Amino acid sequence: MPPFNRAADVGATFAERIQVSTELTTLIGGATADRAALSGMFGLGFSLGTGESQPTLQLNPVDGGERVDVVLLVDRAALERLGGQALIGSNQSCFHLPSELRAIVLMLCNSPAQGEARTAYRLAKSIELVCETVRLFESGRMVVAVCEGLCSEADGRRLAAARRMIDERWNEKLTLDQIARACGLNRAKLTRGFREMFNCSIAEALAERRLLEARRLLLTTDLPVSSVGYESGYLNNASFSRAFGRHFGRSPSDYRAVGVAA
Repeated sequence: MPPFNRAADVGATFAERIQVSTELTTLIGGATADRAALSGMFGLGFSLGTGESQPTLQLNPVDGGERVDVVLLVDRAALERLGGQALIGSNQSCFHLPSELRAIVLMLCNSPAQGEARTAYRLAKSIELVCETVRLFESGRMVVAVCEGLCSEADGRRLAAARRMIDERWNEKLTLDQIARACGLNRAKLTRGFREMFNCSIAEALAERRLLEARRLLLTTDLPVSSVGYESGYLNNASFSRAFGRHFGRSPSDYRAVGVAA
């Protein structure tokens, strides 16, 4: 994700700006995040949602985007030190907001304390919100919001479970009906939602996972190419070679030769 573009009036659209440290700024009560702009910072935008939209976490909210209630501007190096590499490198930008994070955001927006105690309270909650966001993201608890929040969090979790099933059981003869039953979705919702969430079909995700395993076996073992294909879920060596060539641009034998030479 690219950092925000710089703007002269940082945080001008927000009711309150809290300078937690040189590495963390909290903006509360804003309508948009378009002016929350600091070079080298990474933005975490938290929306509590309305009656028509789900609470969400937006990574680096952009100009003209959805309303956010709280934005944390975190120095990228600091976020990496906290273990937030996956956050920074995510190719998704909007996630359902887990109840744990929603509770912290609510406390930030509606702090019960006053005066200096209110400031100290919000400083502590800002740090807690960063750390909890990193923890939940790294533990796989964050579910991508499909179709700008139109998909429910429950369905998002079911779709994420379908992806985990493919990633963990790729060497089994998985069918669409089997995955749908295991995840509690009908075929149509699974097919449509999976493509929207992961930008590929079930079959494409399964093929990619199997081909990645085949690549690993080619580079790390002496198994014959035909055995590599079989171990990767392909019963026909010709279909394995065609699929591998389309995905990696080389035949399995050529890929192994180039990899060994390198």
